[in-house]
Amino acid sequence: RRACARAHGTTLSRALSTTSAGTEPGALSVSDATRRLRREHDPDRAVSILEAIDKASISAASTRHALSLAARRLSRSGRSADVEALLYSHLPASTTEPHLAAVLCSYASANLPEKALEAFRSAAPSLPTPISPLPFNALLSTFIRCRCHRRVPVLFSELSKEFSITPNATSYGILVKAYCMTRDDVKAKQALDQLREQGISPTTNIYTSLIDSMYKQKKTEEAEHLWKEMVESGCKPDVAAYNVKAMNYGLNGKPEEVLEVMMEMEADGVKPDTITYNFLMTSYCRSGKLEDAKVLYHSLAEKGCSANAATYKHMLAALCAHGDFDAGLGIAKESLKRHKVPDFKTMKGLVEGLAKGGRVAEAKEIIAEVKKRFPENSMSGWKKLEKELGLDSDSRDTQSKGTSGETAVESKSVAADAHELEGSVIEETAVSEESSDDEVPVPEVSSSKEVPQGPA
Repeated sequence: RRACARAHGTTLSRALSTTSAGTEPGALSVSDATRRLRREHDPDRAVSILEAIDKASISAASTRHALSLAARRLSRSGRSADVEALLYSHLPASTTEPHLAAVLCSYASANLPEKALEAFRSAAPSLPTPISPLPFNALLSTFIRCRCHRRVPVLFSELSKEFSITPNATSYGILVKAYCMTRDDVKAKQALDQLREQGISPTTNIYTSLIDSMYKQKKTEEAEHLWKEMVESGCKPDVAAYNVKAMNYGLNGKPEEVLEVMMEMEADGVKPDTITYNFLMTSYCRSGKLEDAKVLYHSLAEKGCSANAATYKHMLAALCAHGDFDAGLGIAKESLKRHKVPDFKTMKGLVEGLAKGGRVAEAKEIIAEVKKRFPENSMSGWKKLEKELGLDSDSRDTQSKGTSGETAVESKSVAADAHELEGSVIEETAVSEESSDDEVPVPEVSSSKEVPQGPA
């Protein structure tokens, strides 16, 4: 660890040396720091805010949240050495399992699963023995969140033996999830049998992973059989489980069936959430009922919900596809105000529609607002789009040049920054570590994939 610290020393000191011009002297409360971090996209200022948090009041959960946000800022700016150094600098203080688990989860925000594995191996020997499944589960969930799910079964077996860790229900839930992500139904069910052999009862989350996988593979009968088995085993369906059902109907453009799922939820004492309503809006849009989707969008507050990044992305995309740029502009402005900006491809559709409709000033305003919120190195696509649409000063010299290549790169770059928003609807609830205290409850940029697998 000392050798690694020396290797990172120069970059770490540079990352921590810049003070925030907007940060007041003295320690910050966790809530204040987190609020600032969500709105601060300059990586050096983000690190300064992180370092200004009052250490006496910080918990493992808040460490994870704040550290993940700062790590994401550095990662988006291409400063891989600095983000590694920042995360590694928190390991010496990780003498408790909750704190180590928090740091390990933060590696997912920078897409560094293998570095998380190195950190786990480095810190685990200093933990009290026997080691509980908590940091083990945090590491495995980091590989899941980084889409390295094929590594999970091997690590599950190797690390549990190496460190004498007894996997619990959450551990097996992550293992089942990994197999579901590879569409390996046989091994997923074998993991379920293995769990039972250990005397552990399957949880609602585990069943939800399996049901989610069956629906995505169009194996509706198997999904319904698993649902029945889940209920009969005493596992009460929660909002994530019902949202998997809603997803199946919503992405097939069947709003009536989504509404039936919602009625079933309410009869079972489960309140529909933003994700549920997202699927209903998606279903309305896919079935051509755009006005119904708009009414639902504007009534979210009345239902005790608020729009998330997926809401803005898919509503904006649908409105622009139907040429409703007035409503699209309103949604885009709201997303900017709430720091939940849709991906480049979605926003591009709006800007192109406004510019080609003669609303140049509004198109420029959107671009200017977006450019305020993201690092300079992620703006190449926007700059090219400005030239293509004649919205910049030297566009005449560049209008004849193609833009598709750089635009595609930008779209990919923004997608890489995003959290697993477009993954499984139950991805954040399949394991206990992926809970509401993570940085993801308010996703800041949604993915650029066309079809939501589950807009969380």
